[in-house]
Amino acid sequence: MTPKFISKQQSPEKVLDDFVSKSPTAKYTFDSERGAPQSELCRAAEGQKKEECIMIQMQSKRLFEAMQDLGFFCALPIDPTRTHMECTRMPKT
Repeated sequence: MTPKFISKQQSPEKVLDDFVSKSPTAKYTFDSERGAPQSELCRAAEGQKKEECIMIQMQSKRLFEAMQDLGFFCALPIDPTRTHMECTRMPKT
């Protein structure tokens, strides 16, 4: 899937919040080259095969922190050949 490039006029945090708020229960993945200033963030809503992706102006470390701040648990997949991070929303208690 080709990611959409988002306008640099909005802050990366606002772009992330808007993207996640459209489908808060979806499973999210993100990936980037080491040290790259942007990351590809994708989501697959339950029951959908097609992913929706955007390029966001955040390094992967910052995106990891931002996803945690939004209530997601992020980890590497079980498959050691995969390098992306998978994020799932934590249930609210």
